[in-house]
Amino acid sequence: MSDYAVDIDDLTRKFGDFTAVDHINLEVRKGEIFAFLGPNGAGKSTTIKMLTGLLLPSSGNGTVGGFDIMRESEKIKQNIGYMSQKFSLYNDLTPEENLLFFGGVYDVREKTLTDRIENLFASTAIGRHKKSATANLPLGLKQRLALECALLHDPSILFLDEPTAGVDPMARRDFWDIIYSASKKGTTIFLTTHYMDEAEHADRVGMIFSGRLKAINTPEDLKSEFTGGRIFQFDTDDLIKALKKLEQADEVLEVTVFGRSVHLTMPEDYDEAGTRDFLEGIGINYSGLKRTPPSLEDVFISLTSEDSKA
Repeated sequence: MSDYAVDIDDLTRKFGDFTAVDHINLEVRKGEIFAFLGPNGAGKSTTIKMLTGLLLPSSGNGTVGGFDIMRESEKIKQNIGYMSQKFSLYNDLTPEENLLFFGGVYDVREKTLTDRIENLFASTAIGRHKKSATANLPLGLKQRLALECALLHDPSILFLDEPTAGVDPMARRDFWDIIYSASKKGTTIFLTTHYMDEAEHADRVGMIFSGRLKAINTPEDLKSEFTGGRIFQFDTDDLIKALKKLEQADEVLEVTVFGRSVHLTMPEDYDEAGTRDFLEGIGINYSGLKRTPPSLEDVFISLTSEDSKA
């Protein structure tokens, strides 16, 4: 029996002349939390739709939960949990009715389903809205309800497409508590996200851009393998002026903004003293200059910079 919950080879999806997913090879181990990281339009949702049996690949092959993605899409649907990017519950039903409906779809035993619904209502704010139309729930509770529906039948693999998009930080933390809990019970988690900090929580991260898988590894290994230069961080009282000057300087490999700080990527032969001389030479007022380890965002920008310029 395979050690992989997801195992795909040369997965490709075209829409006319446009290639949304371009020959992706990917293995996701059983029980791991895997984050598929990339910006909007990178091919994340198209990939997850193919893996969940909702969209037939143009070419390629592979398995999800041991079932063939080309020939056994219905078996895949029966054995996974899936929370789509677009809210997919019934807005005119109450939370209780949605849970009962999806419990029936997944053939969850009546006693088990009743106990789970009662526990959910007793432990979350959804209980205060159990008789209200789902359409009237705050976004965070809607997303939480959708996640609970996807987990009702204890799926071996849970697919989450941008599960925390638009929710507040407290709701995001609650989501990750649930994700960690499911993972500890042996559920494989495959989630898509464009949040760099969220990907840090995963066991492994796959970085996708323009339909192509650019890198895959643990967050720490991705950062340790970064070879895009030396990164320095500093503050400045005129951010716009500093960015304009840095973007025009030939010495600068990359420049990004993190809050009120600037992350500046310089060639490997630049140390802190050399970077100070450089900043002063082009007339940038700065404070707190220090070398900083790369973030996942630094890695992603380095891997995709040439594609972005194309």
